[in-house]
Amino acid sequence: MYAGAGFDEFEHLEQAYMPMLHHNPNTSFSEMYRCYPVVMMQGNERENINYGGKIILPPTALAKLAGLNIEYPMLFELRNTSNQRYSHAGVLEFIAQEGHVYLPYWMMQTLSLTEGDLIEIKSTTLSLGTFVKIQPQSPDFLDINDPKAVLENAFRNFSTLTRGDVIQIFYNEKVYEILVMEVKSNNTSSNGISIVETDLEVDFAPPAGYVEPQQPKQSMASKIKLEEPIADTKGFSAFQGSGQRLNGKTVKSPSSIASSSKSSSTFSSKLEEETNENGKNDDTPNIPAPLNLPFGKLFFGYKVVPVGANKQVENESTSFKGEGQRLRPKKK
Repeated sequence: MYAGAGFDEFEHLEQAYMPMLHHNPNTSFSEMYRCYPVVMMQGNERENINYGGKIILPPTALAKLAGLNIEYPMLFELRNTSNQRYSHAGVLEFIAQEGHVYLPYWMMQTLSLTEGDLIEIKSTTLSLGTFVKIQPQSPDFLDINDPKAVLENAFRNFSTLTRGDVIQIFYNEKVYEILVMEVKSNNTSSNGISIVETDLEVDFAPPAGYVEPQQPKQSMASKIKLEEPIADTKGFSAFQGSGQRLNGKTVKSPSSIASSSKSSSTFSSKLEEETNENGKNDDTPNIPAPLNLPFGKLFFGYKVVPVGANKQVENESTSFKGEGQRLRPKKK
């Protein structure tokens, strides 16, 4: 009786505790929770939770995860069982109420969840990401001076990135929505990646609704810039000085004869006209005609008569015309 009773009692204890003592090390964590946005969580409000990619689970979840063979960092797959939409997230703390899970508001929008809806949370493993392509959902994102530094700081609040998610970041008192278009791990496309302690290459797509400014079409004539001559009001005009003629007659100004831009033939015709006019005047000698010298004969020029030489000769001829007297009379 005793022995049988002891054996039966041990057998009963073995059936109760053996599943716990010999648990499957590959058993994954999977639970159903009521989801709520993090703004409804009691306690101090923290903006980095709402603009990040981490969730808050109850303490019992930590107790279950501790007994499983879970890789760190702990990553989870969140799935809306009603429409099969899913995303990925890390865990920040285990301080939620029992049966509740708190999510960032953008994650509830991505999964089409409302307050109090059921959500399935399963532990998962994701490869380290190497590439992500994102698209800002507003052209206002272009106003950020250094978007690379802003994203690097914002991604510190994320553990994972999932293709198709529209995440939110907070910068300079403004919320920016960003679509995750593509993610890669070791140059291989995947649905989700881990971005914890990894070098991530980020590619930007043009923001949604962005229209490039149209540049006016330029004609070929407008492309070739021809410098037009600038009219000089003061200007430089050649041959503005006054000249002297050999015959002593005043020379007309070049402006009255011809402009400097006219050809030499026009200028010579003007000189011929003046020559003809001088020939008609008997008071002044004619200008010598061109010489037609025979072969072998040299011409060394005309005699140079200085201006006013004729007047000087006349003055000399009229000087000392009186008769002189001697002290002694001439001898006859």
